[in-house]
Amino acid sequence: MKEVLKGSLEGIKVIDFSTLLPGPLASLFLSETGAEVIKIEKPGVGDEIRLSNPQWGEQSVSFSLLNRGKKSLSLDLKDPKNLKILIPILKEADIIIEQFRPGVMKRLGLDYESIKKINQDIIYVSITGYGQYGPKSMVAGHDLNYIGNAGLLSISMGRENDTVVPPALVADIAGGSYPAVINILLALRKRDLNKEGSYIDLSMTENLFPFMFWGLGSGFAHNKWPGNSDGVLSGGSPRYNIYKTSDGSYVAAAPLEDRFWNKFCEAIELPKKFIKMQDDQEKVIQEIRKIIGQKEKKYWLDVFSKADCCCSIVKSVEEAINDNHFKVRKIFENKIINNLGEEIPALPIPVDMQFRKDQKRVSAPSLGDINDQFFKLKNH
Repeated sequence: MKEVLKGSLEGIKVIDFSTLLPGPLASLFLSETGAEVIKIEKPGVGDEIRLSNPQWGEQSVSFSLLNRGKKSLSLDLKDPKNLKILIPILKEADIIIEQFRPGVMKRLGLDYESIKKINQDIIYVSITGYGQYGPKSMVAGHDLNYIGNAGLLSISMGRENDTVVPPALVADIAGGSYPAVINILLALRKRDLNKEGSYIDLSMTENLFPFMFWGLGSGFAHNKWPGNSDGVLSGGSPRYNIYKTSDGSYVAAAPLEDRFWNKFCEAIELPKKFIKMQDDQEKVIQEIRKIIGQKEKKYWLDVFSKADCCCSIVKSVEEAINDNHFKVRKIFENKIINNLGEEIPALPIPVDMQFRKDQKRVSAPSLGDINDQFFKLKNH
């Protein structure tokens, strides 16, 4: 009989004080790879995302997606008695994740220095918008503010009155969740080698700068800083752009290298005078828009499937979910179950299956789902 996969982080205990997206997504990665994750939630309401729409069963579908397979302990952290109740599990914990503003955990007696006194091996992660110190450390914000302050938003935000809000929460996920997981794994390795815990101060805003490597390089080396939609990778080049078809669909064209660009130009029959035009890239873009706009989606889908030139038709989310490629890859094979017995696909995570726990159908926790068990244990 095949052995059930327990996950690479089996035996690791995570205490997650975070809410909404950055911390919970990071702890989801840990949970899916075998760690025991206990969410600490405030009584009555719990994680605010439980109440967001759309609802699915007793809580929101977003909460269910981000907290599959975790446990919930509902405690009022402002009550000193509850701090004493927490001490036993804090002693057992390997990782703590929190994303309050700087100073909040210290006021609660749950900061790194306090926890370190009872658990020297603890790996403690603080996720904030701007880090634990600096002029902006106490400034409130959300994803749009963080990408705006990092300069990332200015590179591509639409034109004048037709501004565009980015479709992804880049700061929360790419600046918060992913760096948290990377640093936690590095800290676990450090602990294996040196028997030492770690404190990790993550600033979601500063973690966005790698996304602008090309713009930073141009600015630092030649003092040519990217503007709104004028960069090669942000809409200023015909070789990396979006073109509308005659029936309202869109072509995502990315023939950056010459070999792909030449195939692309041949496929759409771009007049020769535009192919090597460098002094007026906007004119080339407009000419390609005119050509692409003369034919419908089906025509271009056929053309580009034969041309092999890094061009594709932009899919809706529903179309992407039903793409046979993703079905073959089985990325939506795992399920979440709600309190009504309904199930939907679990959130795919970027972790190879060999490291993951074998858990096909799992629910997210009800608020305080381990409270009875927890307090019973503490009373013995």
